[in-house]
Amino acid sequence: MTVKETNKTNTPTANRHYGWLKRTSDVALSVAALVGLSPFLLAIGVAVKLTSKGPVIYSQERIGKNGKPFVIYKFRTMHNHAEPEHPQLSHDHDPRVTGIGEFLRKYRLDELPQLWNIIKGDMAIVGPRPEREYFIRQILEQAPEYSALLSVRPGLTSLGMVKYGYATSVDAMVERMKYDLEYLDDLSLGEDLKIMLYTVKTVVTGKGI
Repeated sequence: MTVKETNKTNTPTANRHYGWLKRTSDVALSVAALVGLSPFLLAIGVAVKLTSKGPVIYSQERIGKNGKPFVIYKFRTMHNHAEPEHPQLSHDHDPRVTGIGEFLRKYRLDELPQLWNIIKGDMAIVGPRPEREYFIRQILEQAPEYSALLSVRPGLTSLGMVKYGYATSVDAMVERMKYDLEYLDDLSLGEDLKIMLYTVKTVVTGKGI
């Protein structure tokens, strides 16, 4: 591990009761979603496979709780081998994004395979979005307070994602971080539920709040 672990004594942490309830509900909801959405997930997989060459599921190393790396899963939204040299952030009208990929990204459907990451314990349903070490190092140079986000499991959705959306630059990541730090100040099941409802709105409308 090369990203420095957060100083746990100086960062907000959920109490034991909240943490147990959150983890239990995360696993239960993720299992139910994978089972209930399985025909829909299969249809997305077929669409990805038929419209561009490459694997259906895209995997990538991200940094999780306490700086621990893990492999995140997503439906592939870009053409195969879209990053031949170094990590690159996507942007509007990115030619690397496939036709079906643009649709999946707009409605956040490409993130659904991360339900498996939640079941495995890598992630939570709600929490700061996990980033790559390459970008975390750049963020920390501008905003050392970002390290506080590594005190909790990263999430499938986050306050930053529903209020800010995708970040297309490191500066944008720093701006989005402010929402996730706000989330850490109010860790509660009520706040998690509010963010999940906002996420449903984003999925239905294709827009954040």
